[in-house]
Amino acid sequence: MTRYLLHRLPSALLVLFGASVLIFLLLRLVPGDPATILAGNDATPESVAAIRHQLGLDQSIPVQYLSWLGDLVTLDLGRSYLIGGQISDLVGRGLTNTLVLTVTALVLAVVVSVAVSLASVLWPSRWLNTVVAAANTIAVALPTFVVGPLLVLLFAVAIPILPSGGVPPDGFIARPDIAVQYLLLPAICLALPVAAALTRFLTESLRTELTKPYVLTARSLGVGHREIVTRGALRNALPTSLTVLGLQTGQLLGGAVLVEAAFVWPGIGQLIEQGISRRDYPVVQVLLLLAVAVFVVIQLLTDLAHAWLDPRVRIGGRS
Repeated sequence: MTRYLLHRLPSALLVLFGASVLIFLLLRLVPGDPATILAGNDATPESVAAIRHQLGLDQSIPVQYLSWLGDLVTLDLGRSYLIGGQISDLVGRGLTNTLVLTVTALVLAVVVSVAVSLASVLWPSRWLNTVVAAANTIAVALPTFVVGPLLVLLFAVAIPILPSGGVPPDGFIARPDIAVQYLLLPAICLALPVAAALTRFLTESLRTELTKPYVLTARSLGVGHREIVTRGALRNALPTSLTVLGLQTGQLLGGAVLVEAAFVWPGIGQLIEQGISRRDYPVVQVLLLLAVAVFVVIQLLTDLAHAWLDPRVRIGGRS
């Protein structure tokens, strides 16, 4: 396992380096000047030039990039131009809220997909397959910015049993019962498309496994259908399903931006929106690079788990 990690690290670092270059250059192409925004509409050219010098924006693009890269290596994220405060503090608060939301949504999606997939295979029936297929189609077809307001209208306005948005006033640990109420609607909204994709893939994987020779052998030996599914087919279907889960986890992070906006959830998504709208380059650069880093780590962990579950995969590059 250690050898595999060491083998993968160079490519992961290369991806992060390439992403840092692209992010830095693309943000410089966005119209607008942070110095002009900071100085105000009535500022003199001398004031704008002084602010640009203070922010280092009067230096060449390569010098600005190398300075930013050096700060990242030393974990000095700097200060926000326009939002205000240390970027590390802003990212820490936003990342905590986003992680709580995405982990909750991921757990919901996995539990629902495994339960529905097993039910579809253990108790196959036409009406159950029809209901599951229709639910999957609706969950995938409806975007989160439509599902979010619908959930708010239903469970916060028409039937006011859950908060319409925001985070728990006392945090997530002090009052877990209150925290669950704030988490439920945004987590469901974020989990629905992921649960639908996982359910469809896992169900088909289980059905494929049930057509293989080892299942026929097990049945001829008198092994029950439930035991074949839960102990044989499910275990063999997990590795490929885990790869899909890794890809869907990356989509969770992307979908969190829209969900946080719909439910006024102060996470990384809202921070990215504020940084882009205010031309706050340092904040947006760090957040986008953080998103790439998280996706790279998720894919690496997915590959490791796949290799651990599937004995045919050889760690170290040997077949």
